[in-house]
Amino acid sequence: MIKKLLAAAGIAALSFGATVASAQDWTPKQPITLQIGFGAGGGTDTLGRAIAASIEETNGWDIIVENVPGGGGVAMFSRLVNAKPDGYTLAMGVNTPVLMGLATRGDSLPFKIDSFDYMATVVTGPGAIVAPGNAPYNTVPEMAAYSKENDGVVFGYDASTQLMLINALNKADDAGFVAVPHNSGAELVQGLLGGNLGAAYMGGAHIQYLESGDLKMLAVATEHRQPYSQETTSLIEQGYPISVAPVFYIAAPAGLPEDVHAAIAKMLDDAINSPAVTKLVSNMMHVPPRNEGPDGTKHLMVDGLPSILALIEAGK
Repeated sequence: MIKKLLAAAGIAALSFGATVASAQDWTPKQPITLQIGFGAGGGTDTLGRAIAASIEETNGWDIIVENVPGGGGVAMFSRLVNAKPDGYTLAMGVNTPVLMGLATRGDSLPFKIDSFDYMATVVTGPGAIVAPGNAPYNTVPEMAAYSKENDGVVFGYDASTQLMLINALNKADDAGFVAVPHNSGAELVQGLLGGNLGAAYMGGAHIQYLESGDLKMLAVATEHRQPYSQETTSLIEQGYPISVAPVFYIAAPAGLPEDVHAAIAKMLDDAINSPAVTKLVSNMMHVPPRNEGPDGTKHLMVDGLPSILALIEAGK
């Protein structure tokens, strides 16, 4: 499995190689701060620290990791927008909570979608709709039909975008799903295994329970099927034109000088596709890292905003 993921990561690196090949010989004269938009010990923090370690080992650059939790990254980006665009301050966050903030309260935030130079993506989270292994349904439409006939399936979630997705599914099928908030993926797993939940949106904690049959996937919530479960169709394939795909990405204040921009882009690409980071991502997410580069990351954010707005509308 790891070999396949490493091969996929290599293909992604080749696709970005032409972009970073022109990097100039800029080197930092002081440590670079990599801010993490979540607390210490979580998945984003673990990935960010691994990338920082790879940069230090490969480039010899000093990287200081600083946790700036709050609002799913909104607090960090509210601070980043005021940093100098000199290459010495970078930030790592997740697209969905930031886009949700811009979509629902953009007028009150100190930053806009174009307030940053988008430098790299790290990985797309393996979002999925998951049910207990013995549930009497195998797809979301089957679950919706069962829910109608049985006074509602209890559907767990731990993020606002997931609730909107559940609301959109409810609206599409008049399914009667009962949405119940949880604090973490671990809580959702326990709810599924304990029979308290009939379904949940999961971001990866479910994968270790698939082989045993304790849990099963009804659909992937990303646009495309996931490499760890190629047979599981997406919500889009099942007839729901919606998706929620959390992407880990790295940004800088807008306006980096061209040579700084090129050097940092190449540095990040080397780190993200390093053997150590690739192995970590593959073990954590069961998918390979994928760096879309500055242009691809910018498109991800710019195009993601109307997608979030559409999800909000679909869930009303």
